[in-house]
Amino acid sequence: MAFKEYDKSPTFLDMEIQRAVTHSRNQQVLSEIDTIINWEPIEKIVQENYPVGQSEYGNKAYPPLMLLKAILLQKWFGIKSDPDLESQINDRFSFKAFIGLPFSEPSPDHSIICRFRERTGKETLEKVHHELLNQFDTLGFSIESGMAVDARVVKSASRPISDRKLRELREKRNIRLQMKKKTQRAMRFQRDLDSDWTVKNNKPVFGMKEHASIDVESGLVLSTCVSKASEHDTKYFSYVVTKGIHGRKLPSKVYADKGYCGEPNRDFLNMNGIGGGIMRKNQINATLTEAEIQRNKRISKIRHKIEQYFGITHKYHGAGKARFTTMIKENWDHLCGAMAFNIKRVAISMRKQEMIAAT
Repeated sequence: MAFKEYDKSPTFLDMEIQRAVTHSRNQQVLSEIDTIINWEPIEKIVQENYPVGQSEYGNKAYPPLMLLKAILLQKWFGIKSDPDLESQINDRFSFKAFIGLPFSEPSPDHSIICRFRERTGKETLEKVHHELLNQFDTLGFSIESGMAVDARVVKSASRPISDRKLRELREKRNIRLQMKKKTQRAMRFQRDLDSDWTVKNNKPVFGMKEHASIDVESGLVLSTCVSKASEHDTKYFSYVVTKGIHGRKLPSKVYADKGYCGEPNRDFLNMNGIGGGIMRKNQINATLTEAEIQRNKRISKIRHKIEQYFGITHKYHGAGKARFTTMIKENWDHLCGAMAFNIKRVAISMRKQEMIAAT
């Protein structure tokens, strides 16, 4: 089975529709993104890692790049569900033009978009993320000037339940997993069993936790991963720093708040020759000196850019609440959200640069 192929030469109808939507703001933004990004290496990555059937019969598969672009649209425009995304693509000519779908063709079904997430694992998406960051680097956006690390709580998609009930449901799930191995029947997870409880601002929260790193100069997201909410931020410090290295050089310095203060993290940075920008906190047997307090203030002015990523994606992408009930899907979804954030940030920055150059 091969992928669907579409004639890229525009018809008379296509040209008329393109002329009609020329002044659409969404069309202009998406056209800017299309010109900034070289999609060919990204298409090669997703095609090589996208499994399709080998049968000569049946419908051809949609190109995986088309489906990836559709999910990016979902992030940029705050579309909450896959059925709604399908409807929006059918309704908007700008969406069809961006994903490369002829205006006369219907949108990919929402179930196809859903299966694309399952078939395209996080490893493939990480390769795409790496390729995008290297493209942005060639455009003059830094990816190795310095790194800021932080974490945020992501509320569960399911209704909160007690720890006792959660343990019971996990035991039942393990039993069903054993039965699945015997019967080969697919399992349906109707409830989030990967989340658990933590305390945020003196309030209990049921959910997961996103750990991320960004470049302190460009503000681009370098790495992201999702864990249970109860796991401490510092446990993922070395992981997000290592995953955030995309250039030829190590980051000159890594900045983080007081939650990451500890000897293991400082030793990790020293061992790899990376400057330490972790804020200090009072210890049982010692309080902060005036010099350490001033140092913390300087660090806080640098590491605030990661709060911009959390704030923008929380407000416009709905990233403060989980969309799925498994950690595997949430990891994929947050990485895709980071890619969408980076692309939009670069597009806006380049537009501002052109406006300044024109004045």
